[in-house]
Order: sequence, then C-alpha cells, then structure tokens
Amino acid sequence: METALNYLFSVEAFALIFVLVLLKSSVKLVPQNRAWVVERFGKYQSTKVAGLNFILPFIDNVAADRSLKEQAVDIPSQSAITKDNITLSVDGVLYFRVLDPYKASYGVDDYVFAVTQLAQTTMRSELGKMELDRTFEERNLLNIGIVEAINEAAEPWGIQVLRYEIKDIVPPRSVMDAMEAQMKAERVKRAQILESEGDRQSAINVAEGKKQAQVLAAEAEKTEQILRAQGAASAILAVAEAQAEALRKVGDAANTEEGIKAIQFDLATKAIAAREAIAKESSVILLPDNSTDPSALVATSMAIINSLNKHQS
Repeated sequence: METALNYLFSVEAFALIFVLVLLKSSVKLVPQNRAWVVERFGKYQSTKVAGLNFILPFIDNVAADRSLKEQAVDIPSQSAITKDNITLSVDGVLYFRVLDPYKASYGVDDYVFAVTQLAQTTMRSELGKMELDRTFEERNLLNIGIVEAINEAAEPWGIQVLRYEIKDIVPPRSVMDAMEAQMKAERVKRAQILESEGDRQSAINVAEGKKQAQVLAAEAEKTEQILRAQGAASAILAVAEAQAEALRKVGDAANTEEGIKAIQFDLATKAIAAREAIAKESSVILLPDNSTDPSALVATSMAIINSLNKHQS
C-alpha cells in the first residue's frame, strides 16, 4: 500500500512538473520594439509582437528575433570613380530599420549584410553620375539619391532606409594638391578683384568730390555775381534817388525869391571859377563882349533855369 502511494505521488509530481514546463514553453513575453517569427513544423505560422503571447509547446518554434529599432551600420571605405574619371575613397553610415519581420527573415538570408553591400554598390553608382566638384557641393543630393535607390531595392526585404550620411570623401593626393592650388589662385583672384574694386571706388569718390567742389564753386561765384550786381544796382538806384531828391529841392528853392538870389550867386561864383580854370590851362581866351559882366552871366543862367522849370511844369 505504501509503495502504491509513493508511486502515485511520484506520478503527480511528474505531471505537475510537466504542466509547469508546458506553461513555461507556451507563454512568451516579447520585449518592446521587437518581433518574434514563429514557425510550426518548420513553416511560418505567425509574427508575435510586444506583449504576452502564447505558442504550442514542442510544435511552434521561435525561428527569428527581429529588432524593430533604428539601426546604424558603418559602411566601410571603398573606391569610386566620378563622371570625370577621378578615383575617390568614400565611406559613410547607413541608418535603417525593419518594417516587416517576415520579409526580413525569409526575403534575404542576412539583411544587415545585404543592405550594407547594396549601400556600397549604390554609392559607387551615384558617384559615377557626378563630377568631382559636385560631390563636395551636393553631398546632400548624393545622400538622398543613395537612400532612394536603396529603398527601392530593399523593399522585398522588409527594410526601410531612413538616411545615409557620407563621412569622408578623399580624392587622390595629386587631385588634392591641384584643388589646393586652384583654391589659392581663386583667393588671390578674389583679393585682386576686391583691391581693384576698392581703387575704382576710390577714384570714383575723388572724381565725385571734385565735381561737387566745382559745382559748389560755380554756384558760389554765381551767387557772388548776383549779389554784386544787386549791390551795384541798389547803389545806382540810391544815387539816382539822391540826385532826384537834390534836383527836387533845388527846384523848390528856385521858386522862391531867396532861392533865385542864391542860385544867381552860386552860378556867378562857378562861372568865375570856370574862367579862372580856363585861364590857367590856355594862353588864349575868347570872351564875349559882356563876359566880364556878372549880371549878364547871372541873367543867362536864370534864363536857363526858368526854361527848365517851365519844362518840368
């Protein structure tokens, strides 16, 4: 009886252990951003995503564990020939991720190796379409072209290439020396152009300064002449107005008895002074019969004044 109980206990313990093993084999916890490819009797059965999953023990098998994270793969340095037959040494970094674990498992044997080789061949192909100068100037376009070409070829593998970055483009030493000489010549050329532009601008500024100085001098001379003419005209006008005022005063005085006597006296005095001056300048003097008579001189002068007064009236 005791033997039977021991046997029964052993069977129950074995059954319990077997159940625990079955449960452990059937329950699968898939980590985040990973996917498990499950096969049943060697044939694809399903893809288990992150979380709690169940499989049939001893029947289902996890054939592949694929990471869905973005991966970076270093592309080794390789030689490539440009469109103008220059050999370059190029390396880069490829960033990609698995979109379809099924295609990544059954579409290609090793998708990392495959996408790396594809990146190398595509890079050589894209460089062959560009000249040397463009490879340095249009590196972004080159990266975009490589990504598009790889994505088109890698679609059956369930791989998406996110970006490709060229790290170094190293031309031959002779080409680098030629490029350095070209850049030096270009810098010298730019310096000479800037210097000549500076000289030209300086000459233009000097010429503009002289032109403005001449214009200002001409305007100043013109203004001076105008002011001088205005001053002369004002002086002439003032003199004429003074003479006119003097004549008006003389005329007003001539209309009075005292003024007539004063004018007669002034005219006689001037006549005598004039004859004295003539006598000093010439040895021969012709005088009328009554020239020595002051009253005759005064009468003649008064007749002239009276005639002028009547003409003014």
